[in-house]
Amino acid sequence: MRYVSTRGAAPVLEFEDVVLAGLARDGGLYVPEEWPQFSADQLRAMRGLPYADIAFQIMQPFVDGAIDGAALKTLIDESYDSFSHDAVAPLRQLDDNLFLVELFHGPTLAFKDFALQVLGRLFDYILARRGERITIVGATSGDTGSAAIEACRGREAIEVFILHPKGRVSDIQRCQMTTVSEENIHNIAIDGTFDDCQDLVKEMFNDEEFRSQQNLSAVNSINWARIMAQVVYYVSSGLSLGAPDRSIAYAVPTGNFGDIFAGYVASRIGLPIERLIIGTNTNDILTRFMETGTMDAKEVVPSLSPAMDIQVSSNFERLLFDLYGRNGRVISQAMTAFRESGTMTVTGDVLDKARELFFAARLDDAGIKAQIAATYENSGMIVDPHTATGLYAATVCSPDPSVPVVALSTAHPAKFPDAVEAAIGVRPSLPTNLADLLERPERLDTLPNDLATVQTFVSDRANNT
Repeated sequence: MRYVSTRGAAPVLEFEDVVLAGLARDGGLYVPEEWPQFSADQLRAMRGLPYADIAFQIMQPFVDGAIDGAALKTLIDESYDSFSHDAVAPLRQLDDNLFLVELFHGPTLAFKDFALQVLGRLFDYILARRGERITIVGATSGDTGSAAIEACRGREAIEVFILHPKGRVSDIQRCQMTTVSEENIHNIAIDGTFDDCQDLVKEMFNDEEFRSQQNLSAVNSINWARIMAQVVYYVSSGLSLGAPDRSIAYAVPTGNFGDIFAGYVASRIGLPIERLIIGTNTNDILTRFMETGTMDAKEVVPSLSPAMDIQVSSNFERLLFDLYGRNGRVISQAMTAFRESGTMTVTGDVLDKARELFFAARLDDAGIKAQIAATYENSGMIVDPHTATGLYAATVCSPDPSVPVVALSTAHPAKFPDAVEAAIGVRPSLPTNLADLLERPERLDTLPNDLATVQTFVSDRANNT
C-alpha cells in the first residue's frame, strides 16, 4: 500500500513512513493511493469475531506487509487488552432503530484511545527497527491529548509535546494530561483556541528546518494511522447489526471531521453505509457547509462540548480530495485560499456528491442539556455532551425506518460532570482508578500563541533528553 498527499506535491510514501511523517511535506494529508476492498463474503466471515480480530483484518491491507502479520496482530491485541469492557466497543439499543456504540472503555475514557493505543505501539515498533527517536507535537481540544499521552508515556524513543487551549478543556480532560509524571511528557497551555493550537502544530510541520531537526511526528488525526484504526468500530458495529446484508447509518459528533471520515473510509472499503450524519455544536462550520457549499470559518465559541469547539476541520481536506477526483492541484489551491481568506466554496456538483452520503445538524448548549435529559428520561442512560449532539443529529436526520442508526458515544459522561449535572441533576462518577484525579499534582507550562516561543520551548526540552 502506497500513500499520496491530498495536495499532490509530496513524495509518495509507504505505511511506516506515513506513520512517522504525519503531515505531508506539501502541507497535505496522506491517504491510500487506492482504497482496499472487502467483499460481502469477507465481511460476513468477520461476524462474531472478537474486536481485536476484526481490527487485524481491517487494518492489514492498509499496512500491507510493512509490519509482519504476527507482529501486527500482537500489537493490536495489546492495544485493546487495556479496555475495560470485553466487547471493547459494545452496542446499546435505545429504541427500535437507534443504537449507541460505546467508545469510552479505553484507558482515558474517550474514543481517541481506539487509535492512539495502536499508534503508540506502532511508533515503538517502527522506531526500534530503525534505531530512531521522534518528537511528537500535537494539538488537543480535550481528548486527543490525554489519549496520546497515555499511549506514549515513558516510551524512550518519543518526546511528547501536547498543546491545549488554556481554560477551554474540562478539568477532567486537563488533569488527565497534566498529572502524568513521566519526563517525556510536556503539556503546553496556549493562550488561544484549539484552532490556534492546531495552526501552531501545522506551522511547526511546515517549517522544514525545524521539522527535520526535531524529527517531528504527529498524533492528531492528520496522522493516517489514526483514521485507519477508527474505521474498525464502524465495521464491528455494522456487522453486529446485519451488515453487509443491510445498510447502516451512523451519527457522529465531530468538529475536526476525523471520526466521521473514518466512517467514509468504511463505506469506501465495502461496508454498506446508507448515510453519515454530522452532529455539530454552536461551532457549526460543517453543518453550514452541508447547507450552503461554503466553508466559512468564524470565531470559535466555547460550548458544553469543548472537543468540538473547532472552526477549521482539518480532515475535511481528505474528503474534498476524493470529491474533486483526487486532483491534488485543485485541493492545494482551495486550501491555500481558505487559509488566506477563511472561506471556501465548492462547485455545485461537488456539494451534490457530498450530500449523497453526508447529512448534518447543529445543537446549541440548551439543546445539548435537553438531549441529555431526554435520553436519561427515555432510557436511563447518561450520555456526555458530545454524544448528545450526535444523538440529536440522529433523530433529525434519520433515514428510512428500516435502516438502523448507530450514534457514536465518544466520551464517558464523567469527563463532563458539570454539564451532565446541569442537565439531569446527577453527577456521574469517574471509575475508581481515576477517582482522585483532580487532587493529583499537575505539570504544565503556559505559552502565548506565538510560533517562535513554542518552537524554542520544544527545541530546548527535546534536545536535552
